[in-house]
Amino acid sequence: MTEPTRHVVSVGGRRLSYVDYGGRGQPLLALHGHFGEARTFAGLAAEVSPGRRVIALDQRGHGRSERPSDFSRDGYIGDAATFLDLLGIRDAVVLGHSLGGVNAYQLAARHPGLVRALVVEDIGAEVDGDLSFCLSWPARAPSRAALIEGLAGSARYLADAFREYPDGWGLAFEPRDMVASQQLNGDHWDDWLSSRCPALLVHGTRSGVLSAQHARDMAARRPDTRLVELPTGHTVHETDPVGFGTAVRTFLDSL
Repeated sequence: MTEPTRHVVSVGGRRLSYVDYGGRGQPLLALHGHFGEARTFAGLAAEVSPGRRVIALDQRGHGRSERPSDFSRDGYIGDAATFLDLLGIRDAVVLGHSLGGVNAYQLAARHPGLVRALVVEDIGAEVDGDLSFCLSWPARAPSRAALIEGLAGSARYLADAFREYPDGWGLAFEPRDMVASQQLNGDHWDDWLSSRCPALLVHGTRSGVLSAQHARDMAARRPDTRLVELPTGHTVHETDPVGFGTAVRTFLDSL
């Protein structure tokens, strides 16, 4: 696999950072979930290369991308649409986990000419989440070890976001921004059902975010949608990278 490279584009006067995992295959835009960033898709890129060129975006307020003035639905979707346009990519496969999954299917609904196919990882057409727990996380800690201790059980999900700053160790995002970003909540059935491209929905059977019944309803109600269930929690791509990669690669090969 080609070595990944990091790049920056300007969207609406803001810096958006992304990782291009390389290769000459068809492009796949990957959108992470809350608290995540582009590096989370390194395993996926390895699994689908060389047939696909994975390009993963640090979405607004995450990773190395700048904080915006808002975390609205229109803001996220506008970023993705403009990003694809700047890179000259049409008819992309768009894959998203959690927050990124809603962004992906809303992008397909509102900009159908940009999206050839969808991969949605463990998020529903109805979302009702609460991220206020992250407000108790330490803003800064004197060392990496102290940050891990302060994050307690959440630390294992946040390793990619650890950063050393002049005043100590912290995270690559502001927790209050993540709470603001939970404008994600709502009934999005119209967006899920209005696009016509092929879709793969991946559900972690131990997920606390997407129930088995809701996943099956999503697949049953939307034409040309296949459901794959894997024995993981919410972060399927990290917990079972081989199973997730195989499901995605099989779907891509069918297009």
